[in-house]
Amino acid sequence: MIDYRQSGVDVEEGYRAVDKYKAHAARTKIPGVLNGLGSFAGMFEVPAGMKHPVMVSGTDGVGTKLDVAFAVKKYDTVGIDCVAMSVNDILCTGARPLYFLDYIACGKLDAAVAADLVKGVSDGCVDSNCALLGGETAEMPGFYDAGKYDMAGFGVGIAEKDDIITGERIDEGDVLIGLSSTGVHSNGFSLVRKLVSDFAEPAPFAAGKTMGDALLTPTRIYVRPVLAVLEKCRSAVHGMVHITGGGFYENIPRMYPAANEKRAAAGKEPLVSVIEKGSWDILPVFDDLVRRGADPDRMFNTFNMGIGFILAVSASAADGIIDEFKRFAASDAGCCAGMGVYKMGRVAAAAGEVRGQADEVLFE
Repeated sequence: MIDYRQSGVDVEEGYRAVDKYKAHAARTKIPGVLNGLGSFAGMFEVPAGMKHPVMVSGTDGVGTKLDVAFAVKKYDTVGIDCVAMSVNDILCTGARPLYFLDYIACGKLDAAVAADLVKGVSDGCVDSNCALLGGETAEMPGFYDAGKYDMAGFGVGIAEKDDIITGERIDEGDVLIGLSSTGVHSNGFSLVRKLVSDFAEPAPFAAGKTMGDALLTPTRIYVRPVLAVLEKCRSAVHGMVHITGGGFYENIPRMYPAANEKRAAAGKEPLVSVIEKGSWDILPVFDDLVRRGADPDRMFNTFNMGIGFILAVSASAADGIIDEFKRFAASDAGCCAGMGVYKMGRVAAAAGEVRGQADEVLFE
């Protein structure tokens, strides 16, 4: 006779893991949460007083950054990355994140490791003012190698329909404001892992840290500072973009489709982004990756290069918005403490050799 434990699934360890999760999830409870972990489904009440609420969702995982966590046996930060990937995407619409659900899969469950993963998720939820509403832990022996975990999740936010930032109002002359990243964030790690052979070696760009510790620096969550700016001057913010996989070239143009559709109907040239090189600090981790063999001509196609979030704002409001972000960064006690804020470029009409191409990012 073979029972579930003998097949490789330890339900008792699963119970222990859930007990540990509950304490972390309790830290994230916000108004609107109607039940706790352990129910078959999480429930969240739509905030009262909204005229035309629109639910906004995003989903993502941590990717192969997890392999760095396994190598150095540090599991309590990658959950922040998991939350950040979704809530920063949701934020691009101007929506406020409400809740998050996670999914953890493994070959052999260790309750302590799983609890560290969920601790990171809870930390990310606290920093983005959203609730950890539920999740799932799946133990699949023989499918995942022992000691390896996969992690993903999704978030749901809300916005008034009339307040959604679609990018339609982006126009020539708008200023591009960049908010600094904390490092590689959670993209490009398949390349990073080919370039870094020993995560225990000292990081030449981070005194007192190993390469593993430095590379595990969590993705910055931009929710609180951006929502604070939108609260004061939403009408001046015309578009926003989260710099994730694909770097500048794939992500910045994602702001423009609605504006360019309108311009095409009016017979106008499409919009492009003109980025001023040297207008922000490229983080030394990226110089180190080039030193290790990364193609310098492809870095902006892969990594965030020190900028994790970009806003297109009206030129007349740009300086005031920059000041607001700087004040937030100077006073914040969370992940945006010391965040760099840069006037890094402008929006222009395509011309010359880029005429008719709506997906260009130009450097000058």
